[in-house]
Order: sequence, then structure tokens, then C-alpha cells
Amino acid sequence: MNTTQTTSQTASRSSALMQAIFVTLIGATVVFVAGFAHSQTLHDAAHDMRHTTGFPCH
Repeated sequence: MNTTQTTSQTASRSSALMQAIFVTLIGATVVFVAGFAHSQTLHDAAHDMRHTTGFPCH
């Protein structure tokens, strides 16, 4: 195995690890924010998003 392949594999693994960490942090943030928000706030946000995307909710 030459140095180029080794470097490429190491960079690929590093990139995959960074992506996994990033996705985990985003997921934890969403769960944390949703967990501590008032239910009415979440309802209003979802309701407004339905109107924004044109989804009929009434």
C-alpha cells in the first residue's frame, strides 16, 4: 500500500467521524430544544410551518 492510499483512507475515516459527530450534535440540540420548549410553542411552530409549505391543516 502506498502513502497516497493510506492518506486517503485516513482522511476518509476522519471525515466520516466528523460527520457522525456533527449529526449527533444536531440531533441532541433538536431533542434538547424540543424537550424544554413549551408544548404551545411547538404547536405554533409546527402550525406556522404547515402554512408556509402550503400543507392544508384546517
